[in-house]
Amino acid sequence: MRPVRLPPVLPAIHVCAGLVALSCLASVLWTGLEDRPVALAFGALVTLGELTRRTATEAREAAPLGAAGALAYALLGEDAGRPAQHGVAQTVTVVLAASLLGSVPHIARGGGPVLDQVARRVLTVAFAAVCFQPLSSQGVFRDWGGPAHALLLLALLAVTALCDAVLAAAPAHARTGWPFGPLLREELRGMVGITSAVCATGAVMALAVAVAGLWALPVFSVPLLLTQLSYRRYAAVRATYRQTIASLARATEIAGYTPAGHARRVAELGVAVGRDLGLSGPDLTVLEYAALMHDIGQLSLVDPVPAGATAGLPAAQQRRIALLGGAVVRQTGVDAAVAVVVERQADPCREQPVAARIVRAVNAYEEKARDAGPQGALTALEELRLATAGDYAPEVVESLARVLSRGRPGLSDPARAG
Repeated sequence: MRPVRLPPVLPAIHVCAGLVALSCLASVLWTGLEDRPVALAFGALVTLGELTRRTATEAREAAPLGAAGALAYALLGEDAGRPAQHGVAQTVTVVLAASLLGSVPHIARGGGPVLDQVARRVLTVAFAAVCFQPLSSQGVFRDWGGPAHALLLLALLAVTALCDAVLAAAPAHARTGWPFGPLLREELRGMVGITSAVCATGAVMALAVAVAGLWALPVFSVPLLLTQLSYRRYAAVRATYRQTIASLARATEIAGYTPAGHARRVAELGVAVGRDLGLSGPDLTVLEYAALMHDIGQLSLVDPVPAGATAGLPAAQQRRIALLGGAVVRQTGVDAAVAVVVERQADPCREQPVAARIVRAVNAYEEKARDAGPQGALTALEELRLATAGDYAPEVVESLARVLSRGRPGLSDPARAG
């Protein structure tokens, strides 16, 4: 199949970020650095934030302290009652230099920041600074009261967060071809969590430095550091939970009921199809867990199904295995929504929830393509298309075809898998 041609969003973002960074750097080199103590203090804060960056790839904001410090510097109008002298160019230059400096240890360990993250940081900070710094330097906000000033900063940060969400969703859409709308909704949903804490801390830092000076920075950095530590523990618990589910899913492989890696391949491909169909957040998590555990009902069978291939069994036997699997999932303490998907994967497709439709179609594709040789993928897809009248949802089969045509890395090839 011919790969889908992706829009040139990534190069455009990178070029824009590079032009902004180069122009700001040239301006600072020409005019010199203003308010050096303030620049060094905020630069050190951003560097510390990058040094404490989380390395997890799924992290929405991997360096919250660095992001909060960068936004606070962009929205800083005064330092202990004295008007700040730095402008947009210096703000971007200091944040970029500090981000790169703090990333050196991560780069040395092979876990440096992705170019997308650097471009997002440059563009979001530049946007916030452009909205605030020129008006602040002209004294527009000098007569604003405390509450009005705070509301202004929060409004600017909210708009900046929206821009950051777009900059995060656009590269993901360009790389994967997944629908932009669900990706953007997922990013906006994430603003309720760590992103809101980052924005609030950035606003408080800017207000506190304006009144108390640079001594306010370490004081207001502590709560975000504690929040980041708590988030790391929460992420560790989630990772352990997922590993537990993956271990349960491997029980059918260890017992010889299903081929090795079958559940993992169905989960990988199922999540990709779910994203293509617009699922996000908790719905994708339920889909992944259900795909991992979709065959666990086979453990209740006296005689194993040959090669664990349930797609060719009579409908009544498929439903029996699905109901047994749902009962097992409920006893493990996993989310009841996962058990529902496992139970209903063998129902008529028009009566199934979307996740169950995806699990059923992807499982059938993996079983049909697994031992069919080089042309197994095409043959399996054609068989699924011919069965869309009753067994498989047409929209799921077409989504599966789109995902496979992209040749996304990370998806196992069932024709080569053991």
